[in-house]
Amino acid sequence: MIITFVGKGIDLTEALKNTIEKKVERLDKYFTKDTPINITLSTQKHNQRIEVTIPVKGNLIRAEYETQDMYRSIDLVMDILERQLRKYRNKIQNRKYAQISKDDSIGAFKNDLSSSDENVEIVISKRKVFDFKPMTPEEACLQMELLQHQFFAFNNANTGRTEVVYRRKDGTYGLIEQE
Repeated sequence: MIITFVGKGIDLTEALKNTIEKKVERLDKYFTKDTPINITLSTQKHNQRIEVTIPVKGNLIRAEYETQDMYRSIDLVMDILERQLRKYRNKIQNRKYAQISKDDSIGAFKNDLSSSDENVEIVISKRKVFDFKPMTPEEACLQMELLQHQFFAFNNANTGRTEVVYRRKDGTYGLIEQE
């Protein structure tokens, strides 16, 4: 983990940095070595505040705490972060289990997943950008056939809403309408 310290109105001593680094080591099991962790320490009147921000796959894990003792604030913010990370990890794990249990051929192996599978990464391998042109669902089906796609998103000329047509297994077409 790459830790970045910022001090606002406080002197960042080596002892303070070392204490924080030792506390952050508890979070090693959740992150890779190149994960950035931003820690901001500040003082306001008699209160000592710590803010920790960790970018995680498009999300932010963030916690802050303020007490009259900086070391107490550090302990409490680390407890908050651990709770948030356990919750985040369980959420990802539950999504994966739900996805696997839908597939009968894989469902039998659901309990055989190792703990190393906890780091689920969604990778978008291709991105397309195009204008939604107003058209009827029938025109959208023709366009889908011309492109040889399984589905096609478009703006419905009659309703002005974004809709999707798709080819069904039986050769007919389906339409997904926006409410």
